[in-house]
Amino acid sequence: MKTIGIIPARFQSIRFPGKPLALLEDKPMIQWVYQGVQASKLFDTVLIATDHEHIASTALAFGANVVMTSSEHPSGTDRIREALEIYEGQT
Repeated sequence: MKTIGIIPARFQSIRFPGKPLALLEDKPMIQWVYQGVQASKLFDTVLIATDHEHIASTALAFGANVVMTSSEHPSGTDRIREALEIYEGQT
């Protein structure tokens, strides 16, 4: 059985809009998170689930696997569920 890690990344956060793209030192936050999850060696595949093209293009530029999801999700858990369904439909 393969394990999949899914990182939800929403642009329109109420507390910190654009947070996944905020630069920390020389990288966007989403890149730090993605690389940290990959380095853990806990997952066979790591995906970023987002509803925003800028997050998707940034993630693709550093080599991440990206799944585009609806912008209507009330929580990250809902975004993860949709991303998993999309990913499983593609494999």
